Amino acid sequence: MPAGGLSSSSPPRTPANDYYRADDDEAWVWTQIKAEARRDAESEPALASYLYSTILSHSSLERSLAFHLGNKLCSSTLLSTLLYDLFLNTFSSDPSLRAAAVADLRAARVRDPACISFSHCLLNYKGYLACQAHRVAHKLWTQSRRPLALALQSRISDVFAIDIHPAAKIGKGVLFDHATGVVIGETAVVGNNVSILHHVTLGGTGKASGDRHPKIGDGVLIGAGATILGNVNIGEGAKIGAGSVVLIDVPPRTTAVGNPARLVGGKETPVKHEEFPGESMDHTSFISEWSDYII
Repeated sequence: MPAGGLSSSSPPRTPANDYYRADDDEAWVWTQIKAEARRDAESEPALASYLYSTILSHSSLERSLAFHLGNKLCSSTLLSTLLYDLFLNTFSSDPSLRAAAVADLRAARVRDPACISFSHCLLNYKGYLACQAHRVAHKLWTQSRRPLALALQSRISDVFAIDIHPAAKIGKGVLFDHATGVVIGETAVVGNNVSILHHVTLGGTGKASGDRHPKIGDGVLIGAGATILGNVNIGEGAKIGAGSVVLIDVPPRTTAVGNPARLVGGKETPVKHEEFPGESMDHTSFISEWSDYII
């Protein structure tokens, strides 16, 4: 299998055509998922019934995802059939949600070396599942169906240990890696191709109302345990080191580490990087610039 984890039959990407038709992409990924599920059912018969009910019995990715989320998030009073209809109707009526679901699958498959297949992500990655459920909750929020959006948020938090306010805006190609303990506030915005690790908080600074949460640019990487507070901007392609506490804006293509966070290279001449860390997942390249004594 070539670099990036995709098979040679993956539709080609070129600089002139980075974004081919979303319908074709969705169909290709769904074909891969079904092939993976058949392979796994044959090699591990104990999973055959599970794989049939969650993937192989469905005609499309949105039906499989709606079924799986409905069963994951149901309770004694919030029935799986109700949730299935809700998820399926929302995914089916909004192509942008389906495109985002596919982009998120690709993000996990390419960026996470522990992700062995698209079907593995679809079935087992709670960060992926929580993000797709959030997208539906956000759609409900924008439709003024706020009690249902908040009820869904509560179930997502209970089941996946991830708390994302339904008003928060999240782009596509987003990876929530491990995802436990992630908290994202009401007015937060997360751009495209962002990678966020576990125990990250995008929060407010107190009881202030209004626009009070971070804005995360495209291609940002936020390391495990990082806390970003207030209506601050994290510039495109920036990197936030694990455990950092960020309270002010971070310029594009720079690295902020520490508590309180400081820019690698200093405020006046910060070290800038060319790659998008949200895609490269490079957490440690800044260390040689930070100190000549590394523990």
